[in-house]
Amino acid sequence: MSCDGDIMIKLTIDGKKVQAKEGQTVLETAIENDIYIPNLCYHPNLKPIGSCRLCIVDIEKMRGHPIACHTKVSDGMVVKTKTDKLQNLRKNLVWLILSNYPKDVPKDSQLKKVVEYVGVNNILSEYVPASRDLPIFDEEPLFVRDMNKCILCGRCVQMCQEVRGVGAIGLINRGIDTVVGTNQEEQMDESGCKFCRACVEVCPSGALYDKEETIEKTREEKLLPCQHGCPAGTDIPRYVRYTAEGRFDDAIAVIREKFPFPHSLGMVCHHPCENECSRGEINEPISIREIKRFVAENDEKKWKKKLSFAKDSGKKVAIVGAGPSGLTAAWFLRLQGHKVTVFEALPEPGGWLKAGIPDYRLPPELLEKEINEIEEIGVEIKTNNPVSSTKSLFDKGFDAIFLAMGAPKGFSIGLPGEEDSRVLDGISTLKKINFNEKVNIEGDVAVVGGGNVAIDVARSSLRMDETNSVTVLYRRTRQEMPAYDHEIEDAIDEGVEMKYLVNPVQVIPKKNKIHVECVKMKLGKPDASGRRRPVPIEGSEFSLKLDRLIMAIGQQSDVPSDFGVKLSKRGRVVADEESLETSEKGVYAGGDLVSGPASVIEAVQMGRVAASSIDKYLGGSGEIEQQLTEHDEVSPYLGREEDFADRKRVEIRKIPVKDRFPGFCQVEQCMAKDEAIKESERCLRCQLRLKIDQPPMPPVKEKKKNKSS
Repeated sequence: MSCDGDIMIKLTIDGKKVQAKEGQTVLETAIENDIYIPNLCYHPNLKPIGSCRLCIVDIEKMRGHPIACHTKVSDGMVVKTKTDKLQNLRKNLVWLILSNYPKDVPKDSQLKKVVEYVGVNNILSEYVPASRDLPIFDEEPLFVRDMNKCILCGRCVQMCQEVRGVGAIGLINRGIDTVVGTNQEEQMDESGCKFCRACVEVCPSGALYDKEETIEKTREEKLLPCQHGCPAGTDIPRYVRYTAEGRFDDAIAVIREKFPFPHSLGMVCHHPCENECSRGEINEPISIREIKRFVAENDEKKWKKKLSFAKDSGKKVAIVGAGPSGLTAAWFLRLQGHKVTVFEALPEPGGWLKAGIPDYRLPPELLEKEINEIEEIGVEIKTNNPVSSTKSLFDKGFDAIFLAMGAPKGFSIGLPGEEDSRVLDGISTLKKINFNEKVNIEGDVAVVGGGNVAIDVARSSLRMDETNSVTVLYRRTRQEMPAYDHEIEDAIDEGVEMKYLVNPVQVIPKKNKIHVECVKMKLGKPDASGRRRPVPIEGSEFSLKLDRLIMAIGQQSDVPSDFGVKLSKRGRVVADEESLETSEKGVYAGGDLVSGPASVIEAVQMGRVAASSIDKYLGGSGEIEQQLTEHDEVSPYLGREEDFADRKRVEIRKIPVKDRFPGFCQVEQCMAKDEAIKESERCLRCQLRLKIDQPPMPPVKEKKKNKSS
């Protein structure tokens, strides 16, 4: 009897004395003891059905050749798996399988490996398989079904019907006409398929295979594209599942493990995860950002009880810049036991979240609450406190420094006449609006640029009391605009006029107006960004009469010369890609200061990397991960929903355009509870595929060494 109380049985397999639990099969016992018995229909997550019969064995005092996957062990049993007779029988069985299988067996398939192990491979070149002329379904989402390669092992059907409880596929027809298919030859999306692709995972023959064959991706990157599309690696599948189950406290805890800005990111993240979401191949991706926002707005703060604080390290860290990168680093470094002080040049913390994102996208009170939580754990934030040199910080006793000042300056294109006071900088304009300072915007306004800053400036200008009209001038087409598409749509809905393929070339100041000379453009060959280069059209000049021209054509860093760190040609701080350490020992840098203008979530991730690197530098482990909720065992069962593939993405509600003016009231409204659950239930549950065990594979035969070597 084992320590667990199981009755243990002694037997011999291929001369090796082994033990097994009562009720185990010969095949299970062999696998546990690293004894390989050929098989194709067996799978550790499925009930054995013995359809391939390759696992035949010889058992003393037992007639015939029983199959190991069905035969239970008994005390004193003597099993042989590799006799000449068994090997020949297996060759015949494999030959029968291949007799109507296409010529080329997929090289990485279990079938190919079994064929080679059994020894049929040497005669494969001589046979001509019978043509089955069965359909190949290659126009359906996510995976291909090539019925010519199906060997009727039954694994996919078992997985779909018994484990997942979906029943989208089954064995249809009878006798030699039996195939795996859907009822009435429906498409997969009509059959109730949930596209979990468990069937693909267990297929041994290559009859079912993923459409994506990206070799450079790891298995997890391939199967969890949303999580790996998130720069911070947030466990999106888990918090979406928790939301679907109504476990909102657990969902927000999962998000909080990665960063301290779930609510802000729920409002403004550009959600690259959604671009990767596999559900998008069926109809529309999961509304991941809105789910994050919902659980953040319903956060009861239970995760705080599980925050892990390291003991005081006695080390001090200075962070320059209270933006998303700097504050994320501050959060994690404080949890690691370091004393953290954040120096911010502006009157309020938040960096670009505060200074650059309008209130109608991110209400300031939401950001303020999240920053307050960072201060509550002991991070000190000093506003109106610019830093002129790293030396001054080291002189104050700081042991390490993280530079995260962002890219707070606008670009000038050297437009003749741009020195006129009615020509404004987009970055400075947004900053003044967001800090409720007096801003010089009135009359007819044009904004130059096609990025998010340009759109934010345009929509903000439209909300000014003295503005008559706002026009965006962009030198390429709508297709090339780097601004988020939904922001462009909102701008157009609100009344912003878009003029594409237009470029200003000169500002002529007049008494009452400025005359902006423009030229029409056409697209030429692609430039370094991959977008087609705009080329002026000769003789297409025209003039616009404006009250204000706002330049929003990019952002750049502003690094004081006394910082002493190496800069790139573009004026960005040069930092090691992995550690973010700069040319100065103990000085790290991240966010837009290093990458150039990027996204909030990318800045957050650089803050995480910096926190880990600085913790290591100060003698810590660098392990900044927090576990704020317990990992639970996930049920493999999904159940059947007839209309699953047709379920549409929950539409985000926005306040009517007429109610958006005047002022900066929040435009996008949060999901309701039932909407968040409904949207989360659209998830394909891709993570379940990672829970499927791998079937036993033939041992890799060692190549014979050359005697001369």
